[in-house]
Order: sequence, then C-alpha cells, then structure tokens
Amino acid sequence: MPKRIKLLIVAIASTIYSFFRYSLPTFADSICSNANISAEAKKASGCRSGTDDQFATVIQNILYTIIGVLGIVAVIYVVIGGIGYMTSAGDAGKAQKARQTILYAVIGLVVCALAFAIVNFVIEKVLK
Repeated sequence: MPKRIKLLIVAIASTIYSFFRYSLPTFADSICSNANISAEAKKASGCRSGTDDQFATVIQNILYTIIGVLGIVAVIYVVIGGIGYMTSAGDAGKAQKARQTILYAVIGLVVCALAFAIVNFVIEKVLK
C-alpha cells in the first residue's frame, strides 16, 4: 500500500477520533456541572474535583487519544484486508496477503485493548 494512503488513513482516523473524543458533550459532563447532585454521585460518575492531579489527567488523555487513533487505524486495516480478500478472485497470493493484513490488524486491536487496560491500571495505581 502506498505511503500516501497510509498517511491519509491515519489523518482521517485521528480527525474522527478527536471529533468524538473532544467535541461531543457527554452525559457525565451534565452531571458534573449540576449543582443539585450530591458529591458522592458526582464521584461515582467519574467527575473530578479541583484537587485531582492534573498531570495524571493530561497523560491519560494523551495516551487514550493515541490508543484510540491506533484502534481506528487497525479497524480500517481489517476492512481493507476484508475487501482485498473478497476481491482476490481466486489469486492465492492476493488472498494470503489479505489474510495477513487482517491477522496483523486484529493483533493490533488486541494490543490496543491491552494498552488501554495497562494505562488504566498505571494511572489509577501509580499516578493517583
């Protein structure tokens, strides 16, 4: 696959992820800003108080963004591999290349899921 197409896929994935991660309001935001909700309910919803460590939050957001973009890229590669497999027209070489693309993309998704779990563990246990 040409390098330009790979860069385009990464750019599109990061734009889509950034839009959904930072642009759209969430239900938790409305809970956190509501003065009629108790402090216990806000804490259970994941609201942060003013005393929370901002360094950990910034690091967590950066790592979540990187993991999210890589996850989207892996899903795009699964789709590309699936299309390549369907259009191989019986050519064993193209079918094998498409299967390898799907396999590596699924391995990438598993690595992203494990990275997400590791980041959560480290942030919660070490930095907070």
